[in-house]
Amino acid sequence: MTQLKSRRVPPRIQWQLEQQGIPPLLARIYAARGIQSKSELDYELKSLLPPAQLTHATEAAVLLADALAAQAKILIVADYDCDGATACAVGIRALRAMAGEGGAKIDYLVPNRFTFSYGLTPGIVDLAATMSPNLIVTVDNGIASLEGVARANELGITTLITDHHLPADELPAANCIVNPNQPGCEFPSKCIAGVGVMFYVMLALRAELRQRGWFNAERQEPNLGALLDLVALGTVADVVKLDRNNRILVNQGIKRMRAGQLTPGLRAIFRAAGREPAKATSLDLGFIVGPRLNAAGRLSDMSLGIEALITDDESRALNIAQQLDALNRERKDIESGMQDSALILLETLETNDSAGVVLFDPEWHQGVIGILASRIKEKLHRPVFAFARGDNGEIKGSGRSIPGLHLRDALDLVSKRHPGLLLRFGGHAMAAGATMRETDFLRFRELFGQIASELLAPADLTRTLETDGNLESRFFSINTVNLLENEVWGQGFPAPIFEDEFIVESQRILKEKHLKMRLRKDELRIDAIQFNFSLSPGTKIRAAYRLAINDYNGVQTPQLMIEHIEQCF
Repeated sequence: MTQLKSRRVPPRIQWQLEQQGIPPLLARIYAARGIQSKSELDYELKSLLPPAQLTHATEAAVLLADALAAQAKILIVADYDCDGATACAVGIRALRAMAGEGGAKIDYLVPNRFTFSYGLTPGIVDLAATMSPNLIVTVDNGIASLEGVARANELGITTLITDHHLPADELPAANCIVNPNQPGCEFPSKCIAGVGVMFYVMLALRAELRQRGWFNAERQEPNLGALLDLVALGTVADVVKLDRNNRILVNQGIKRMRAGQLTPGLRAIFRAAGREPAKATSLDLGFIVGPRLNAAGRLSDMSLGIEALITDDESRALNIAQQLDALNRERKDIESGMQDSALILLETLETNDSAGVVLFDPEWHQGVIGILASRIKEKLHRPVFAFARGDNGEIKGSGRSIPGLHLRDALDLVSKRHPGLLLRFGGHAMAAGATMRETDFLRFRELFGQIASELLAPADLTRTLETDGNLESRFFSINTVNLLENEVWGQGFPAPIFEDEFIVESQRILKEKHLKMRLRKDELRIDAIQFNFSLSPGTKIRAAYRLAINDYNGVQTPQLMIEHIEQCF
């Protein structure tokens, strides 16, 4: 069951925003999201939190500057998702630019998810050692890599951890750790993505090198703003909360995209996907570009995605982008088959009475279980773990949660109540991963269900779709769509969804799964579409919807993208 709920709009705050020059519709939307002053919508780079506030960013800059001065070998160890790939690309591009011709050697290594476990494991360190690095820099991983860092220390390799994931009780014995969530760090933006952390470290490094007089006619100071398209992509794709600092990073990155100032790889991915960077939105990054990069890590090797982001060769970038596009189509086919089998499996389980759902199929693909968990979570509105078979009798799971249950904390409880059950685990509030023995699956399913029942209140198990209320007929226009699409929306700062009652004048089914309708509201008539619909409407409905543009044969008209339908009687 889905319950529609209008966001509360403080009238005085809305009025104040209007008085400061914000259009009334936007003032209402912003007030409902906690914005109290127009100054909070200043997304200029000068408004970014300073790098010096990020604990150990200055120390990391000194470590990296010394490595550059010594012409050392620096190896970036990345994660195999979009955040990790963009963070790696930011590091590669910035460090190579600052090292200059003939300077320090900068390279990268990204674990293959099917061969190695997540993070800086001892096995990855041993593999890295074959490349003879003086310094290992992790991006989007490492905060839980106690054994891996210990192995690096044994081999005499310096380690710099840059990460944003939640730490365990013990931190790795690295030479330096930059993570806003580590104990003692007072950096206000706790939800910055891994790529954002690496961008901040690069800002701190550039400042350190300036002080040393590093830059000259032969070794020019790089414009790190040129990397903001990558920062924006990784931030949106990792679904981190878009607080003000993150909105600045995303806004600036999208501005560069729209101005045609993209890295060749991103331009090529947009082209392969049939999208125009000049019209880029955060939705494009989250649902078009991000999945194509992630497809490399899910089905093949994220090195392919990283190569797309670090090459300056336009033709090579396009070739890789086409490979990524093909991988993404393959990923969709695999995902569709897994969803079908998951739905069959759900029919054999009593999930209605369970606050947490845990699924396993030995035929499922390791790289796609995270997407599967997300799809089932959306269908059932329950926290979900999906497991696939790994090696050596192990299974690997990916989980997605709902508001009310912190997924990593739930795994921590499982681990404490049944020590040894989880071989490895980690993650965030809404997404996490775990590895265990296949023989322990049933025990984990029971424990996770118990803990979910303890942590979730009955009200948490009812899906609530927050809307921005009714929309006056005069706002059903292309101008309104453009006004809204010009803003930065995402996790924690959601794109506007409205709700209204309509008369259904006509309806038809497209491709056996999409519902196309002609709706009437008072004197207004407008087209609407609901993808993957499950309920055929009657003659009168209440719908939650987003405003969009239908571009058909070069003619643009406003249309509604239906998120939810209720019949009115």
